[in-house]
Amino acid sequence: MSFIDRINSPGTLLSDGATGTFLQTRGLEPGGCPELMNVEKEDAVIEMAQGYFDSGSDFVLTNTFGGSPFMLKKYGYEKKTHEFNKAGAELAKSVCPKDKFVFGSIGPTGEFIKPLGNVSEDEMSDGFKRQINGLLEGGVDGIIFETQMAIEELVLGIKTTKSITNLPIIGSMVFDKGPRGFFTMMGVTPEQASAEIYNAGADIVATNCGNGSEIMSELSKELISHSKLPVMIQSNAGIPKIVKGKVIYDEKPDFMTKNYKKIIDYGASIIGGCCGTTFEHIKRFRKFLNEND
Repeated sequence: MSFIDRINSPGTLLSDGATGTFLQTRGLEPGGCPELMNVEKEDAVIEMAQGYFDSGSDFVLTNTFGGSPFMLKKYGYEKKTHEFNKAGAELAKSVCPKDKFVFGSIGPTGEFIKPLGNVSEDEMSDGFKRQINGLLEGGVDGIIFETQMAIEELVLGIKTTKSITNLPIIGSMVFDKGPRGFFTMMGVTPEQASAEIYNAGADIVATNCGNGSEIMSELSKELISHSKLPVMIQSNAGIPKIVKGKVIYDEKPDFMTKNYKKIIDYGASIIGGCCGTTFEHIKRFRKFLNEND
C-alpha cells in the first residue's frame, strides 16, 4: 500500500521523534554538522532509524534537515550536498520494513529570497534540486519540508519537488502563539499556510517544533479547521529549559499522549515528535494508537 493510500485509510499514522537530540547522545557536538554523521558515524544514524521503527513509527525522516547546499556551505561541505543526502536516505532505507516509509527531511535554507534576501528564486530552486536528487537517489518514499517559517521558500520547495518527482510531499511550518493568535516568524497564519501549501501541490499540511503539546493541540485545531489536506502534528516535548548547563525537554510520554488524544480527536491524520521526543515517547504514542484506532 502506498503512503497516500495509508493516509486515506482509517487510523492515524505515526512519524518518528527527535533527530538532533538523539544524535547529540551519540557524539554530535554543539554547533556540529549532523549530516556529516551520515558518512562518518553511520551506525548512529542507523540506530536512530531502527529505534524509531522498532518503537512503532510508520515512517521516519532522514538525517538531512540541514542538508541544503546553503546550510552545508557554513561547514565547508557544500560540495558534499548530494553525497550527504544520498547517504542519509540510504541509511534509513537500509532498516525500513517493507510496509513502512522513509521521508527525506529538508529544513530551512537559512536564506531569504530576493528582494528580502540575497538569493534568487532560481538559485534557491537549484539548491533544492541538489538536495532532493540526492534523497531520491538514496531511495526516499517522500519529501518533507519542515520547520519552515517563510511561505515563499516553502512554496518554492514544494513546486521544485513536484517538477522532478511524483512522490508525496509534506509542508510543515512553525507557528508561535501571540496576543493575536498563531503566526510564523514571518507573519503567516495557519489559514494562509494551509491554503498556500495546498495550492503549491503538497499532499499534507503540517506543523512541527516551537511548542509543547498543550499549545500544539490548540494550534492543531485551528490548522485542521482550515486545511483541505490531511494534517500532521509534531510537537516538541515541551519548551527547552536549561538545567545545570544542559538543555532539557520535560514533557513525559504520558503527558504528551493526553494532549495528542485531543489532536487526534480534532482530526489529525499523522502524529509524531519533534525536539526532545525519544523512543519512549514514540512507543507510548504507538500503544495509544493501537488501543484507539
